[in-house]
Order: sequence, then C-alpha cells, then structure tokens
Amino acid sequence: MSINRMTPEDVEKARTRLLLVMTRHAGPNKKIGMGELYEQVFDRQYHHRINDTRQLRYIITNLRNDGVPIVSNSSATNGGYWLAASASEITLYCAKGQRQAIGMLARIAKMKDVSLPEYLGQMRLELESNDA
Repeated sequence: MSINRMTPEDVEKARTRLLLVMTRHAGPNKKIGMGELYEQVFDRQYHHRINDTRQLRYIITNLRNDGVPIVSNSSATNGGYWLAASASEITLYCAKGQRQAIGMLARIAKMKDVSLPEYLGQMRLELESNDA
C-alpha cells in the first residue's frame, strides 16, 4: 500500500504504532533496522526495500517535522533508527544533516556558476520576498 492510498486513519494508526515501537529503541545501542521497524509497525514483511518502506519513511519524516527526535544512521552493515536519548545525539544528527544540506547547496551554486555565499544571499532574498 502506498502512502497515497493510506487513509488518514491508517496513517494515524501507523504513526501511533511507530511511536510505540520507537519507545523501545532509545539510544544508538538499541537502534532498529528499517525492515524490522516496518514489520513491527505494519505487521507484515516488506518485499522491496525502497518501494515498500516509503510509507514508513514518510511517517518518520512527519514525526521529525513535529519535533520527535528520531535519528538514524545509514551504515550498510549497522544502520538503523532510534530515539535520541541525549542532546548530543540530536546535535550530531543535526550537524550531519546540515553538512549534507550545505553540500547540496554548494553543488547547486556551482551549477548556477555563483559562489555559495552569493547563492545563499539569493535564497535569503527569495525567502524574504515570499514572507512579505
């Protein structure tokens, strides 16, 4: 079932189950892999690692947008998700995301043939004009 075919009630049920499962996975030593997390939230196995778990990643993103400190690492052999158990875990996770975002913005600036500071200034102006 794709996220588009989930009813609001299905999304809320999965969100609640995800939060419940995550309470047992606080701290990096208790992380849970995507496959196991999917099976515990949706009570079924996934068949395609990317396509079938899209709805779970969508719900994780929404919870993060709501401030729930679900952090992760994407190690090929030891990746997984867990609830941050300390401020330092959140800081490390956010720093990683910031480095990724700056890297992406730097690539876009190069493609536009402008410096990163100039591109960031352009973005700021665009954001300010949208707020007005």
